[in-house]
Amino acid sequence: MSIYFLPLRLYVYFMRKIFLNVLVVIISFSFLSFANSEDKNLKETELNLFTGMFDFSDTKQSSGLIGLQHQNDNLFRKSFLGRISPITGGFLTENSAFYLYTGAQAEYDIGLFTITPSFAPGYYNSGDGKDLGSALEFKSEVQVSLNLSDSTEFGMSYNHISNASLGNKNPGANSYMFNFLKQF
Repeated sequence: MSIYFLPLRLYVYFMRKIFLNVLVVIISFSFLSFANSEDKNLKETELNLFTGMFDFSDTKQSSGLIGLQHQNDNLFRKSFLGRISPITGGFLTENSAFYLYTGAQAEYDIGLFTITPSFAPGYYNSGDGKDLGSALEFKSEVQVSLNLSDSTEFGMSYNHISNASLGNKNPGANSYMFNFLKQF
């Protein structure tokens, strides 16, 4: 076996592991939605569980990721930009890099779909992964999700993380994720 296939095999191994863990969480959340179906007016919290590929555009530094984001529906505000609400979250890559952030997102409901752009500054630690040049990084993201029920959505998102040239270097990172959103 060639050494060039080793990173591909590791990638497939980790993505399978991440996928199975996400699947278990999705099934657990689905059971919770049936149990809480009477409390439709009491949903205040939205959790977004996501997994995907961190820095997919850099083949030498790309790695799988898993993360969680929280949004409190009581804190939303309607503005000329749409329905704005604060978000807090983080993710961890398979190379032990992590990003913790807090920011804002807008929501635009278009029939069965919701488009959610967001912006969030945060703390990035490269671990054994890609050095982005600074601990302070900014995440710009857009997510498109399909409304499966009143409290459940499934979507895909793309984000770019960069330090806006505030660090000693600014390579940036482009990532895509699959998202499972659940309101409680």
